[in-house]
Amino acid sequence: MGISRLGFIVGLIWFMAMDWQVLCMAQSNVHHYNFVLQNAQFTRLCETKTMLTVNGSFPGPTIHARKGDTIFVNVHNEGDYGVTIHWHGVKQPRNPWSDGPENITQCPIQPGKNFTYEIILSDEEGTLWWHAHSDWSRATVHGAIVISPARGTTYPFPAPYAEQTIIIGSWFKGDVKAVIDEAVATGGGPNISNSLTINGQPGDLYPCSEEDTYRLKVNSGRTYLLRVINAVMNEEQFFGIAGHSLTVVGQDAAYIKPITTNYIMITPGQTMDILVSANQPPSYYYIASHSFSDGAGVAFDNTTTTAIFQYNGNYSRPSAIPLPVLPIFNDTAAAENYTSRVRGLASRDHPVNVPQTINRRLYVTVSLNFLPCTEATCTGSNRLAASMNNVSFVTKPIDILQAYYRSINGVFDADFPSEPQKYFNFTGNMTSINVATARGTKVTMLNYGEAVEIVLQGTNLLAEMNHPIHLHGFSFYLVGQGKGNFNNETDPKSYNLIDPPEINTVALPRSGWAAIRFVANNPGVWFIHCHLEKHSSWGMDTVLIVRNGRTRAQSMRPPPASLPSCS
Repeated sequence: MGISRLGFIVGLIWFMAMDWQVLCMAQSNVHHYNFVLQNAQFTRLCETKTMLTVNGSFPGPTIHARKGDTIFVNVHNEGDYGVTIHWHGVKQPRNPWSDGPENITQCPIQPGKNFTYEIILSDEEGTLWWHAHSDWSRATVHGAIVISPARGTTYPFPAPYAEQTIIIGSWFKGDVKAVIDEAVATGGGPNISNSLTINGQPGDLYPCSEEDTYRLKVNSGRTYLLRVINAVMNEEQFFGIAGHSLTVVGQDAAYIKPITTNYIMITPGQTMDILVSANQPPSYYYIASHSFSDGAGVAFDNTTTTAIFQYNGNYSRPSAIPLPVLPIFNDTAAAENYTSRVRGLASRDHPVNVPQTINRRLYVTVSLNFLPCTEATCTGSNRLAASMNNVSFVTKPIDILQAYYRSINGVFDADFPSEPQKYFNFTGNMTSINVATARGTKVTMLNYGEAVEIVLQGTNLLAEMNHPIHLHGFSFYLVGQGKGNFNNETDPKSYNLIDPPEINTVALPRSGWAAIRFVANNPGVWFIHCHLEKHSSWGMDTVLIVRNGRTRAQSMRPPPASLPSCS
């Protein structure tokens, strides 16, 4: 083992042993990390299994940087199959080569190979995360990115005493890659996870988990910053701390107007920065998270994961630890009550620059569908699929970025429809509507500098449910959302163009719509997809390609010499 890898892993063990990481700042504007993808054994729910990890830890290591820094991560793949890493929420200006989605911007890093990602931070400030972006590897391969304010600046709120990262995840007893491989082969739905986790632990409500339940130790009278990440594979989450109110001050590495609440609703892919004051009688209090799922007949992980918010000091441990009062799993009103309160900070130091005049519009329906079942192993007459504007996305053996950059024909078609191919009552009765879709690798071409509005329209095909939609390469402003079918004459009149939140993942409401705006000022190939992994695997994806502008500063950088081979 090389000295750099050994030193990194020793440092990681020291970091993981700490109860709290007292606030500290990076000393340089360039950071270097080594990630070793390797199989490791973990015991949860009374069983031991081998799974793919980074540096042998679950979750993986936290990356620390400041606003505007550059990070180099050398990823060594010592696993059994090809993997890529995505830096979720990092805009990567002019640098799609390091964005990471498999067969979109790169081919996978094969076993025994390595690739160095260059992660370019720009205006992101707060919490983001990194995760595998190939098959379902992100279930075990993920970690936090903590972006502190630039030198000479500070938070737009009183500095907390200390901070900690909280990652909500999924735990599958079996091989998670086998779960999706079987589902794709049979055409059916994948198995749901066996438990949820907080920082890798299910919590003491599960068997064989009491000793390892995650604990946050706090001092009375202090305020702490929690960086909460939803890394769950297929479920949105309600989250809270018993007896303590939460003050949400950031989302997706941008500041928001503070929201004081007893719970949050956080969708897969989202991050939230939350202030918590240790102002209750010294004791133990549960931190808890459970799924929000309001789709009728939709299978989901209906368990609760816990950690312990534990005060330091001398006192008797309570015989019963209180749980937070969270909304029930299908409380749509509670979810919308929280999400509707999110507003951008819109201050002098953190302004909102939402495009006021739009010159490119897309209206995109998001649906669950069927495909004809032609494979011998497929069960039934149809296989489950998903689509955007009735196109179920298909990846090709050559990544789209390379095909675009090198003008390789036959990899993608630049004719993704800018509106639904057929209009009907998208949120009404689906009895007489054909739920079939067609497969294709279709992209949308955007000119550099265009002001873009995308209206995402949920549909009731097969199942009406929420969809977290994530756009790579950009943050966008959520200017409007509502229930039912979008009305292009009346609904824009209610848009928030003053202080909309700037985010990278939007929770598209069940049987509703969401309108987002951004300026296409980042040339490259950028994936847009549902962050429920089963839906993305079924084709609820598409690609935006932003053409180069007129100058070098408005054009993609050339590819690195060491890109993973597609052969």
